[in-house]
Amino acid sequence: MHVDLSGFRALVTGSTKGIGRAIAATLAANGAEVAINGRKAADVDHAIADIRGQVSDQISAQAGAQVPKARLVAAPGDAATAEGVANIIRAAGDVDILVNNVGIFEIKDAFAIPDADWQRLFDTNVLSGVRLTRHYAPRMRDKGFGRIIFISSESGVQIPTDMIHYGFTKSADLALMRGFAQALSDTGVTVNAVLPGPTRTEGVEAMFVSMGKSLDDPNVEREFIDSERPSSIIKRLTRPQEVADVVAFLCSREASAITGSPVRADGGVVMAIA
Repeated sequence: MHVDLSGFRALVTGSTKGIGRAIAATLAANGAEVAINGRKAADVDHAIADIRGQVSDQISAQAGAQVPKARLVAAPGDAATAEGVANIIRAAGDVDILVNNVGIFEIKDAFAIPDADWQRLFDTNVLSGVRLTRHYAPRMRDKGFGRIIFISSESGVQIPTDMIHYGFTKSADLALMRGFAQALSDTGVTVNAVLPGPTRTEGVEAMFVSMGKSLDDPNVEREFIDSERPSSIIKRLTRPQEVADVVAFLCSREASAITGSPVRADGGVVMAIA
């Protein structure tokens, strides 16, 4: 996908790998300057080097730009803490685009989730976006332009029984998105949420390895979809680039009429959103 993001500066939290990294690379390939975030400075530096050093045929063909020409800024910090968010803001500076992507998940029995795990997922998946939006949204409002994206999940609509605390946080992201969108009415700042389906990221691959399975076997992926997400229409895991392309459009000038919206990139998993 090619959209013109030149002149914009973006911050993508949790962008050293997975969906966040794909989003950061795609925004950069479309002309934005992008602040790369992760908890460890070494991971951020490594991600920046990789994004600059690689040439993605898909991005190059669709965007007409080369990833190695990307303008990237290091913004390390733990988005789950107030101190970490302050560090991220200092490193990233002012931004026109905020993508609240950072998130963690785990499989755990519904009645065996301790308070600490509920709090840990809430701090990372929800409060990080609250703190960053609270800082950046008024500045975007004052400029008369801005794009804020929350990366939610189909799990925020159809709560997975083995990840209730994760589903809860992704439902909360949808509530935040709508509330902040309403608070920014008639300002030129849009706030939306993207709902990926199960996506083939490093974290998901590791989850399968922990179960003694490998996604290199196509049967494993299809068996998972058929058993755990039978409503899927594409009958496979979503790819990070597919989510990144949706985010890039929502960040564009052309997406000015889309706000307060849950935008699905879930492969048809969600049957309906009321």
